[in-house]
Formats: sequence, structure tokens, C-alpha cells
Amino acid sequence: MIRFIAVRILRAAITILAVVTFAFVVLRMSGDPAQVMLGPDTPQESVDAFRRAWGLDQPLWIQYLAYIKSIFTGDFGVSMRDKASALDLVLQRVPATLQLTVPALFLKLMIGIPAGVYAALHRQSFTDRGVILLAVFGFTIPSFVMGLLLVLIFAVILGVLPSGGQDTWMHGILPTLTMSIGGIGILARFSRSAMIEVMGQPYIRTASAKGLKWRDVVWSHALPNAAVPIVTIVGFMVGSLIAGAVVVESIFSWPGIGRLLVVSVSNRDLAVVQCILLIIAAAMVVSNLAVDLLYGWLDPRLRSAASH
Repeated sequence: MIRFIAVRILRAAITILAVVTFAFVVLRMSGDPAQVMLGPDTPQESVDAFRRAWGLDQPLWIQYLAYIKSIFTGDFGVSMRDKASALDLVLQRVPATLQLTVPALFLKLMIGIPAGVYAALHRQSFTDRGVILLAVFGFTIPSFVMGLLLVLIFAVILGVLPSGGQDTWMHGILPTLTMSIGGIGILARFSRSAMIEVMGQPYIRTASAKGLKWRDVVWSHALPNAAVPIVTIVGFMVGSLIAGAVVVESIFSWPGIGRLLVVSVSNRDLAVVQCILLIIAAAMVVSNLAVDLLYGWLDPRLRSAASH
């Protein structure tokens, strides 16, 4: 088990380093921050002074080594626009993002999984077909289309909910729903498929033949085995919560990390963008690492396979 955990942690560290390196190189290739910050009419002397002040005149590999060294010392850089710590700027936006992502994840789990399980237990029924239809509708529509559709219905036509901002708790309803609907559809489909596959296994028929109550068969035998593929999807959703907030926060003018990322990218604010991307990558890698470790605990065969 120790070797299994060590291998997974090493892979997670390599993945984070790869993401950080890729983001560093792409951001430098996407444009000169000095031109964006200062404007096209700025004298070349001022542009050169700006680049020297922020170390942009150094070779790329020197900038990269300095950046990696600063990360290991807990320094994530300074915002070129706000002249403040990039990490502090990001952490200030975390509560706003959590106000959307935590309720959205709760809705995904509390609606998607039970709906999929219920549909599987009533296969080929009207309810089953209805769940499939709504699930397909939910996860095939892009989040920006879903957000605009909800705004059109509830803010413009019905006028019962605000279309943007963060003034009251009602302002969070539409963005939370926008982030939830797609995930609910995905979880419903995967939960249904997993349950249908498990219900067709011989051990389920054996448990039923022994005279166990149907409820005990479902809760004690079917659901624990069907949970294995569902854990994978849930782990991915947890890791991608911040990344999924980028579009939604932009649509609803929500002052979270996602909106800060969009603004920082447009301004070529390198330190802030790199800090957010590092947090997103770490969240996804840690959630997938947790899923791997949970797999190793649930299925000892995975531990023995990883040790070879």
C-alpha cells in the first residue's frame, strides 16, 4: 500500500510540474505584457524599462527557473496590474467561487446519483426514459448557452431572478443552476449505466435467490459495486469546479476566481494567471489522487497491479 501511494503521489507531482511548465511557456508566447499594460503608443524606452523591472528581458529559461524557485519558497509573484501579491488577489476571490461551486456540487450529487439509480431500477419505464431525456439535454448544452437560456427565462421573461451580480442570495441561484445541470445529467447517466451493469451480475441473482429483501440487495450488494465508476466522475467534477466557474462567473458578473482569470488573461497579468492555473491543476490532480487512493482501498487488485 505504501508503494502504491508513493507512485500515485509522484505521478501527481509530475503532472502539476508539467501543467505549470506548459502554462508558463504558453503565456510568454501569447503576447508581450508590456505592450498590453502600457498601450501601443508608449515610447520604446518605457516599454524596455517595464520589461526590465519585471524580469521579462531575461532569457525564457532563466525566467522559468526563477519562477519554479519562487513557487517552492511560497512566492507566487506580484500582479503587474494591481502591484499586489498574486496569491492574495486569488484568495480574496475564493469565498465567492465557493458560494457557487459547493452548492452546485451538492445539487449534482443529491439529484444526479439518485435519479440515475432510480431510473436503473425502473428500466424501460416512463420515468427511465424521462431521466435519460433530461440527462442528455443537461450535459449536451454548453454552460454558456444554459446560462443565457436561464437568464432569458427567469430574469427577462418571468422577471423573478436577477441576471447578474452578488448583492443577495438570489443572485447566486442562476449561476449555481448553470453549473449544476450539466453535472446532474452526467451523474444520472453514469449512475444508471453502472447500476444496470451491476444488477445483471450473477451475485445479484444469487443474493435474490437466497431470499434477501430487494432493498437489502440494492443497498448492500448493488450500490457499493456500482459506486466504483461513479467515484471517478465525482472526483473529476470536484477537481474541475474552479475551471467550470470561469464561463459561469463571466456570464453572471460573479466576482470569483473564474472572472479574475478572464480579466487577468486579457491583461496578460502573468503572475495572477499562473497562480490560478496552478490552483486549478492542483485541485484536479489532488482530487484524482484521492480517487486513485480510494480505488486502492476498495479494490486490492489495483494495489498489486501498481506494485509491478
